[in-house]
Amino acid sequence: MSLPSKVRPTMLVTGASAGIGAALAREYARHGWDLILTARRAAPLEALAAELTQTGAAVAVLTEDLADPDAPARLVSEIARRGLHVDGLANNAGFSRTSGFLNTDPDDHRAMTQVMLGAPVELARRLAPGMVGRGFGRILNVASLAGRMPATGGDTLYGPIKSFLIKASQGLHLELRGTGVHVTALCPGYTLTEFHDVNGTREEVSSAYPGWMWQTAEHVARVGYAACEANRAQVTPGIVNNLLAGLAKHLPDRMALNMVGGHAKRLKRI
Repeated sequence: MSLPSKVRPTMLVTGASAGIGAALAREYARHGWDLILTARRAAPLEALAAELTQTGAAVAVLTEDLADPDAPARLVSEIARRGLHVDGLANNAGFSRTSGFLNTDPDDHRAMTQVMLGAPVELARRLAPGMVGRGFGRILNVASLAGRMPATGGDTLYGPIKSFLIKASQGLHLELRGTGVHVTALCPGYTLTEFHDVNGTREEVSSAYPGWMWQTAEHVARVGYAACEANRAQVTPGIVNNLLAGLAKHLPDRMALNMVGGHAKRLKRI
């Protein structure tokens, strides 16, 4: 079911200040959606809001740190207080730590699991009932190619967290089938964003992996948008990324682990 053409649906994008999150906001605005943008940094959100407003989109900015377990509830409460409703949810916020499990502060581990696992689950649980009630909704969970591959050392928790998000998306996709609510896990590989600048691996990954393995955030956003509209349970942009995931899936465990084991060594993390 689609909303009446005179009604502009509203998409909530987490981690919208840069990278794939900002690209998703632009993609949805291009297709006639209004936006609610959230992230920790207010300035880039305000700049993006000003840009998107020029396209005719209504844009609300709500700064939140999803590492705080209370943030999802506050966010949903503030959205309701402003009289807004959410027709789509793009769970994009995320980060990684690549210094190794034993060298990473436990608080960082706790924040990773909350931002990329706890918050997406809670936001979907709080917002999906309204979508089902209206017979229309979109939930796009930004996972990663890492979630389809064997876990790697160095960034030990990132892949397993993303794997959970993929499986949770698949389950919700099945549960909401026929309700008008589409659920998709988006699994990009290496993407040109601030992500690697934040975790301190930009120079290393740029030299370790060839240019043809990299995709733009804009391309990833277009693929994610199209897949969610088609109600695909999962999408991985790029032929090479799908080949890698397929190879890892069908190799014996020892061979698959050896295949990805060089990742952290190339990044000099273990």
